[in-house]
Parts: sequence; structure tokens; C-alpha cells
Amino acid sequence: MIIMSVDLGKARTGIAVCDKTEFLASPYTVIFEKSPNKLPEKVCEAAKACHAELIVVGLPKNMDGSEGESAQNARAFAEKLGELTGIETVMQDERGTTITAHNYLNETNTRGKKRKNAVDAVAATIILQDYLDKKKRGNMP
Repeated sequence: MIIMSVDLGKARTGIAVCDKTEFLASPYTVIFEKSPNKLPEKVCEAAKACHAELIVVGLPKNMDGSEGESAQNARAFAEKLGELTGIETVMQDERGTTITAHNYLNETNTRGKKRKNAVDAVAATIILQDYLDKKKRGNMP
């Protein structure tokens, strides 16, 4: 099944997808959109373009596991996205993914504007790979 993940951001939203075998997540694109009204439509277009059959939305929990305003916004976004696309959406804990993404970009010496543009897609890739790994272990539907 082709699964797409979303790393929701205020200005940039990262998108990643996996292959049909659900083995490997890869960066797909970054959507540059600040409007909360237009963003779901653009993510919906990306889901259609990559033929997504499931959408995983990153859930930004606090480090203690509690959920704040950002998590509530992500849940509302996922619900809206599911309505727009007709594709099932699930939430995936994204704690630490942006830090991990920055570490990967440090290792590849990605700097400047290129780094700023890549970090969200890399974070989405980490969210999706975490989901795929948990699914393989039987910890996900």
C-alpha cells in the first residue's frame, strides 16, 4: 500500500511516501503554504498525485506525552484531510523527528536555504519510517 506522511508546519509542510511494499519511506515534497484554509487542499493534491492509500499525520506531543494546541491542530487537520481525500488518516507521534532530521542534514553537510527547504520533508520521512517500522513489529494496524 502506498502510504503518505505529513509533517505539518506553519509555513512549510513536509510530505513523504513509501513504496507499495511499505519497506522504505522517502521524501516527496515540501508544500509552502501559510494559509490554514489552503493547506489541506494542497496536501490533498499531493495525496492524489502519489496515489496514497493511507495518510499518516505527525502528532506533535509534548516531551511528557501530553498534547497541547499544536497536537489539537494536527488532529483537526488530519480529520479535515480525511474528509477532503476520502483516505483514512492516522496519527503518529512525531516527538524528536525535527531534531533527528537536523542531525541527518548535519551528516550530509546540507546548509543554508537547501537545508531549510529539506528539513520538513526529512522529518515527514522519519515520521513515516517510524510508522512503517512499528507496523512491521505488529504495533500498528
